[in-house]
Amino acid sequence: MTNFVLDSSAILRMLDKEAGWQRVAEILELYAVGSCALFISAVQWGEIAGRIRKRGGVLEQIRVMGKLSQLQLVIEPVMPEQAVRAAELKADRGISYADAFALELATRSPERILITADYDFKNVSDLANIEFLPSK
Repeated sequence: MTNFVLDSSAILRMLDKEAGWQRVAEILELYAVGSCALFISAVQWGEIAGRIRKRGGVLEQIRVMGKLSQLQLVIEPVMPEQAVRAAELKADRGISYADAFALELATRSPERILITADYDFKNVSDLANIEFLPSK
């Protein structure tokens, strides 16, 4: 079974129907029928909520996060050792701290594929299986 990790950029692409949104929708459909495992870091989940709130306000955040919650995604909590590993990835590889949580989650297993629209992950593509959505 394929294991996917979603970066916040992938979810935002799907919500905005921007380049690559169909691939994210396809993965969500596979997840809905039990054909793949799907994970997202609690940090990424929070990043999505914050971006939606910033651009659409409180009510939009509540609406969208409610719809996303219906997908019943596996939202991985952050334990202290993962926070330290993310900090190490940030320090050693120069990616943002929030991105480091998605990468840390993807590196937990070689079977996991990180889905992202964030090309800053190119600098760490040697650490995990990463599928990049098309640029806008």
